[in-house]
Parts: sequence; structure tokens; C-alpha cells
Amino acid sequence: MIDSAGYSPKNLHFGEEGRKKLIKGVTTMSNAVKSTLGPGGNTVLIESVNHLRGITVTKDGVTVARSIDLLDPVENLAVRMMKEAADQTATSAGDGTTTAIVLTESLVLGGLELIIDKHNRTEVLRNISEITTKVVEKLKEKSTDVTDNMIVDVATISANNDRSIGTIIADVYNDVGKTGMVTVERSQTSDTYSETTTGIKVDRGYSSPLFINDQKRDECVFEDTMILVADVDINNILQIENVLKPIINEGKKLLIIAPCNANVVNTLAANVMKGNLKICVVAPPNFGYKQHELMQDIAISVGATYFSEGTGDDLSHITYDDLGHAAKVIVGRDKTVILKSNENINQSEIDERVKQLWDAHKLAKQKNDKDFIVERIASLTGGIGVIFVGGNTDLEQKELYDRVDDAVCAVRSALEEGILSGAGKSLYEISFDELLSGIGSEEHSVACKIFKTALQEPLTQILRNAGLSVEDIYNGNEADGFGYNLKTMEMGDLISMGVIDPLKVTRSALQNAVSVATTILSTNAIITMARTYESQ
Repeated sequence: MIDSAGYSPKNLHFGEEGRKKLIKGVTTMSNAVKSTLGPGGNTVLIESVNHLRGITVTKDGVTVARSIDLLDPVENLAVRMMKEAADQTATSAGDGTTTAIVLTESLVLGGLELIIDKHNRTEVLRNISEITTKVVEKLKEKSTDVTDNMIVDVATISANNDRSIGTIIADVYNDVGKTGMVTVERSQTSDTYSETTTGIKVDRGYSSPLFINDQKRDECVFEDTMILVADVDINNILQIENVLKPIINEGKKLLIIAPCNANVVNTLAANVMKGNLKICVVAPPNFGYKQHELMQDIAISVGATYFSEGTGDDLSHITYDDLGHAAKVIVGRDKTVILKSNENINQSEIDERVKQLWDAHKLAKQKNDKDFIVERIASLTGGIGVIFVGGNTDLEQKELYDRVDDAVCAVRSALEEGILSGAGKSLYEISFDELLSGIGSEEHSVACKIFKTALQEPLTQILRNAGLSVEDIYNGNEADGFGYNLKTMEMGDLISMGVIDPLKVTRSALQNAVSVATTILSTNAIITMARTYESQ
């Protein structure tokens, strides 16, 4: 509580006392989340914040993690840091949040047991960071590219072994291509289904219903269409006179993607009704900087010159040669689909644009920003698919939505960096690798012991949730990639059996877990706001 003089009292916690509370926060958080891991994992019931919006039933680790706040401020600091590991993993890879939390707990508990008052903590933590780099390189060596047949397996596992969901996702990716964009939305019905578009999708429809030429579908449909792309306001028909004349003379069709005032729209629509023009007007998509970027993408995709107010372009200088071309356009009430042609297309310009976008994707921190960039890449190179998630109740729909969204993200990650043997086996194998032999300084040996235990924990927890133990299944002589399929209850080559983890998911979970764990382990003083809690 801050008084009028700006006085804000704090509570300080040092050494063993503070660490015990941190450990309690870590274990409390982990116990709630790790029970969801693997095909034998359990669901978690979450009460809404205001007690009025019902409950959430989920096996999604990040959903469980985000719902947890503890009363004790020190314990809650540990929870917040664990959330950071989960959130960072979800943002970068879309899945693996539970694995990140399991790894974080094991690293923290193992570190506190071996480091405190026995070894140089700073050196141990430095060695842990160095080992992480080597382990990631080892994972990359073990990874393999995704084939079309593997996509359904990746999606199925991430959807809690729901084969029907895995099949829907795989079918969508087969339609849009590996560079395509797949998004998840809530269905207005109880059914779960998908829609795909092999072209550019613009979230704007016709500016006037008078442009409709397919009355049955309430759409304006043009084939072999010229396209004008601009964010300069068209306030007078004379601004585009140089374009309209050849369009009329040659009997061409024209799609205008630009802001037009009502008078211009009405004039063009009136001429369409009279049969003088085959034209349709669509407002630019989105707002702000995103609008500029999306309009640039559209222009590059159709081979048009983009006239932008931001760069001072004068639309009166536009000519027929500045127009782009599309094989077909379908303009509905609230969306436009542009099917690209090969005319006027500068492929090298598109390739350079895609490269720039992938570079931006690597730097983006927020999931929304990453998704926006991937959607732009898809519009330039592939197609766009939407999976509509249904359910008989709101509770059922929310749970299924989380699973489908995780599965889509997992597939995307697998396509980006490849796949590994699943069920925690790839990490488990590295725990016996020579790089963790412990050869080196005493601090290096300690770091190796901490790491070995942590890398074995995801597989151990997956088996534990299924009522099994490592000793029940493994004898230590199994070949790399050879493991136990909990669904079929048989041993075999995990990748061949469809038990797969995306490399990006495993890598992100490990790196984020190490980052949070080393921060906690290096802490010796904790400062929190002084609080009082009164019963209401």
C-alpha cells in the first residue's frame, strides 16, 4: 500500500527462507500442470475469475499455467517466472508448455540440492548454459524433415491423440501447402470443419451491393481481372481516368482495392448497372501500419504498382501498365479472394519479400505478430485454411479449440525445423550421451548431473501419468528412436509409429526452462510488496 508521501513498504527474504518459498511455488505450479502431460494425462478444472462464467476443462498446459496465482507473494513470484517459460514456449513454438514447466521444476530442484553451499553457483549455472547449447545442437542432429504422411501424426499427438482432429489438420495443410497459413476459429454450429483458399484473402467485401453479379451467392465474380492497388483516397472519378478508359475500350474487368468516397462508389456502381463497366470496389484491409504492409503484399502478388499516400504518390499519374492481374476474383459481403495468375509477376521480388518476412518472424515476440507474419507469407506463397471448431456446449467448444490450436501450432513448428522421436525419448537419450559424461571441473560435473535428471523427467512424467514407471518399460539398451507407444502399448520405432515431437517445440521448451531455472537458482534475495489480506 502506498501512502500519500509515496512510502511503499517492502518485505525482504534472504537465503534458505526465500528459496524454500520459491521451491514451494515451483512445485505447486508444476504439480497442477504436469498431470496433463502425455496421452495418459488428466484434465484440469479451472474456475472463472468472476465465478459467473462457468468453468474450463482442459489438458492444455499453458491454459492451466496462466490460471494459477498464489496467495503468498514469494511463491507467486516463482509461479510468474514459470508462466514466463510457458508463455515464451507457446509464443515461439505454439506447444510444449507443459514440457517447459516439467523441465524447469527438475532443473530448479536438482540445482538447489546440488549447488547450495557446496559449489561455485555462478560456475555451475554457466556450465548449465553451455550444456544447453550443446544439447540443442545434438537435438538438431537427431531431427528429420517432415513428410506429408507425418503431418497427421504430429497433429494427432498435439490434439491429445484425437485422430479425427489430426486428419482435419493434415487435410488442410495438404490443400494450402507447407508454406500456407492455417488458423483456428470458433464455429457457429456444433460441427468442426475446415475451409481453404488458394490465393490472397482480403478481409473486406464489396463497397456496394450493386457490384454483385452472382445473385445466388451474393458475390461479384470476375475472371481474367485487372487490379488497382492504392491507399490514396479516390475522391474524384477523374483521378483514375487513365485506367478507366482502356478498361472500357477493351472490355476488361477491374477490381479496385482503394478507399473511395461515396460519390465515386455510386458513380461506378451506376455504370455497372447500365452495363458500361465490369468493375468492383473493395476498401483496403485493416488499419495503420498493417494496412500498408498488406497492401504491399497484394500489389507484389498480382504484379501491380502500389500507389501509397505515405510515400506521396499521386494517383492521377496511374496508367494501365500499373495495374496487376488475377486469374479470378471472388468478392463477397465481408471478404475477397484473389486467385493469382502468372502475368506481371516478379518472382524474385516475391522471394525477397518472403525472406524479409521470415527474418521478421524470428524477431517477433508476440504470438499475434508471428501469426500475422505467417499469414502474409501464406498469401504470397501458398494458401490459407481455416478450421472452425464446434461443440455442443461452450465448455466442450473451449476445450476442443485449445487442442486444435495447439495441434496447428505444433504442425507449423514441425514444418519449420523438423521432428524428433516423441514421448520425451529424444531428451531421455541425450541424458546418456557423452556430452553429459561429467568430464571436466567439479562444477561441470554438477551441471551434468542436474541436466541428466532434468532431461529424463518429461519421459518419466509421461509414463507416470499412465500409471507406469521407466523401470517397467526401459532397460537402457534401447536403440535411438526406439520407445514405448502408450496408445498401442507396444515397443518400436517411435517416428514410424507416429509418436513425434517437433524439434522447435522441444528446443524452445528446453531453452526457456533453462533460462527461468538459472534465474531462480541465482537468486539469494527476494523483495516483495508488503501486503495485508482481509477476509471479505
